[in-house]
Amino acid sequence: MSKVELNVQSPDFTLNDFNGKSVSLSDYINKKNVMVVFNRGFF
Repeated sequence: MSKVELNVQSPDFTLNDFNGKSVSLSDYINKKNVMVVFNRGFF
């Protein structure tokens, strides 16, 4: 499998984690991987 490299810049944003603590994308600068999951909830 070939390696895919993305060179895309995301805007910085802040969300609350499941404990209510604010977490910003900029908190993860210089980290190798970031995975963002948005749970829309199901009814």
